[in-house]
Amino acid sequence: MSLSIVQTRANVGIHSLPVNVETHISNGLPSLSIVGLPETTAKGSRDRVRSAIINAQFEFPARRITINLAPADLPKQGGRFDLPIALSILAASNQIPGNTLHQYEFIGELGLSGELRPVSGIIPFSLAAQKASHTIIIPLENAKEASFCKKTNILPAKNILQICSHLHGREALINYLPQEPKPHYRLLPDLSDVYGQMHAKRALEISAAGRHSLLMIGPPGNGKTMLASRLISILPLLNDEEALELAAIHSISGKSIELNAWNFPPFRNPHHTASSIALVGGGNPPYPGEISLAHYGVLFLDELPEFNRHALEALREPLESGSITISRATQQAEFPANFQLIAAMNPCPCGYLGSQINHCACSPQQIQRYRKKISAPFLDRIDMCLEINPLPKNYFLKTNKEESSEAVRIRVKKARNKQFKKFGKFNHNLSGKLLEIACKLSTKDHKILETALEKFQLSMRSYHRILRVARTIADLSECEKIENSHLMEALNYRLIKK
Repeated sequence: MSLSIVQTRANVGIHSLPVNVETHISNGLPSLSIVGLPETTAKGSRDRVRSAIINAQFEFPARRITINLAPADLPKQGGRFDLPIALSILAASNQIPGNTLHQYEFIGELGLSGELRPVSGIIPFSLAAQKASHTIIIPLENAKEASFCKKTNILPAKNILQICSHLHGREALINYLPQEPKPHYRLLPDLSDVYGQMHAKRALEISAAGRHSLLMIGPPGNGKTMLASRLISILPLLNDEEALELAAIHSISGKSIELNAWNFPPFRNPHHTASSIALVGGGNPPYPGEISLAHYGVLFLDELPEFNRHALEALREPLESGSITISRATQQAEFPANFQLIAAMNPCPCGYLGSQINHCACSPQQIQRYRKKISAPFLDRIDMCLEINPLPKNYFLKTNKEESSEAVRIRVKKARNKQFKKFGKFNHNLSGKLLEIACKLSTKDHKILETALEKFQLSMRSYHRILRVARTIADLSECEKIENSHLMEALNYRLIKK
């Protein structure tokens, strides 16, 4: 037959939408045209496909070939369409049987010799094909990543000849068997490595239990970065659904996830020279940024005032909504960004304001300019602020045994389970009626909080965040109601010395 249809998919955001590669061969002068809104890289398929078919000892039809990538209004980019285009040409020219093609979805870039090369975005492709009950035929290098979707039937191949042999029924491709991930917490830095700083460790535990954002302020060398890097070790593992969604984001970014880190929450630590596009995502076509790569995990911004102010302001909406929508002239993409923000900064440009060891050499004007780099609306969206002070000189002579990450993680997991059992979400995400029910205060405590709001000129957003943190502290204490001590501790995390 002179008409064939091969199924594949195009990535839009983290979704993989179906694309039919329709090929028609007709009489006329030899030519090959690709229609259906292909980008420049997709248009390059014609030369790669021609050479791959010839070098694989097949005949390239010397006729008029028209290839349509349907639907036509969906942008297509990359070399992922090489394999389905080549197979559709071979099927339309009756060199391979076309009656079984509807069972499969194909993806892969072709080398000039006919070998298959890996492509990005394989996890969304695998997940979508599994939901459509299709078997996927993909490059061998992509098989391990595609197997993260455990229910997908995967047939990996090294070259186009193996696929054609399979379609002819001569030598069947072998199903790829996924490996079971084996996460090991011992690979992570442990909280017991941090000496002292009990107040900071307590704040880190509260932050982890309710997924609250945290800002640490203190002189350099007091352990702010060390504490932040150990937050991952006290967070529970992601469930399979969360891990798969995170893996899909990494997949479309061209970044792979190792099996032994499959269920670990991510920890992203961008440099302070990162642009707003690097943080929230962008480009054409849109790609996810650091906040999406930190989905279900931690985004750590060290030296917070050194970040571009425009980049920090771009984080305000995602902090509230848990997602980011990127709009471009040709398309719009939405990426999940449910991350936990942890930030660290010095109290002044030299870093020693308020230090009892080193003298601060900054003028009041320098300090004011330094702090104004971070806007009040951005700071208002941070749940907890904490001052990190130096350790006493004789602390290292003591034989105090530091608590391990495992012990803290057990309490964090217990508090999180309590939150989800009651309200189905983290305390950080409580709002409306749920917030009113979960964070009910006594009349006395309510008056105390109202007085604090008026005295320290705190916003209503701060009011809600204090209640959410207090609820988390009560959960860690295994209390059903928020008590005065819980409220006072939560209020303390909003009041930072000027």
